[in-house]
Amino acid sequence: MIRIGLDAMGGDFAPEAAVKGAVMALDALDDNSRIVLFGDAEAIRAHLAKEGCAEERFDIVATSQAVEMGDHPVRAFQQKRDSSIVVGFKHLDEGKIDGFASAGSTGAMMVGSTQIVRVVDGVIRPAISTVVPTVTGAPVMILDVGLNVDCKPDVLEQYALIGSIYAESVLGVEKPRVALLNIGTESSKGNLQTKAAYELLQLGGESGRYNFVGNIEASHIFTSKVADVVVCDGFVGNTVLKLTEGLYAINANLGSTNRFWEGVNYEHIGGTPVLGINAPVVIGHGKSTAEAIKSMVLATEQTIRANIVERLREAFE
Repeated sequence: MIRIGLDAMGGDFAPEAAVKGAVMALDALDDNSRIVLFGDAEAIRAHLAKEGCAEERFDIVATSQAVEMGDHPVRAFQQKRDSSIVVGFKHLDEGKIDGFASAGSTGAMMVGSTQIVRVVDGVIRPAISTVVPTVTGAPVMILDVGLNVDCKPDVLEQYALIGSIYAESVLGVEKPRVALLNIGTESSKGNLQTKAAYELLQLGGESGRYNFVGNIEASHIFTSKVADVVVCDGFVGNTVLKLTEGLYAINANLGSTNRFWEGVNYEHIGGTPVLGINAPVVIGHGKSTAEAIKSMVLATEQTIRANIVERLREAFE
């Protein structure tokens, strides 16, 4: 039995959107998967009744507090020990659930990821990633997209290995092509960070740790012609992500829609996995709708089933 923990109190529209999204996810989950809802039990049951869903289809862990978006992440873990996020992470650390997802405070989710379940031995810094669509329909993974805005070259080199393992395990890409996001494809291009990272990535590729194919320009990301995994620091990655979200919103307002642009819609992506920690954790957008929550739950199930944590541990032994 796979047990997927969901913070029912996380997000701008919680608990209604979280509970509704969990109900929507039920029919798409494997028969051997079960959702565990953390939060205000009375409110959760009320919204389940509103959806016409029997509460027996879920496990409910009652909590009396919630971490608000304005709360200091570290202090929230110290002062709100009975909050849905803190209790959820305790259950994850104790093995009572197999993965945990929330659209709540990103800061609090990262505190739980690094201080409760902790970083895999050997990993310098964990990353958050996202998968973007391409014109061919093949997914492309980008990491980091906001966790570490300043990365040393050795951190970027580790991202190549982490991203390659995720793309192979979760996205089903055989021998994924790993590229470094840069201002040109030539090996001599870039700043001091990317030039040094290029040399490390080249060595990693030659040793067979991953399939490094060189630099990639931003204009090539959505073509899938160059790479399956794109490595960059969190400042650059978050800029690319926010630009993409902005272009999607503009196209949607203009009434333009197609398979590619719908793939950019955050509701279909659900959330970003935290990679390099000792348990599956997925962070959703604060404005997540019920559809986005459903996608986040399914993404968490997929990450759990891919056994990505064990594969990362083996790679970093």
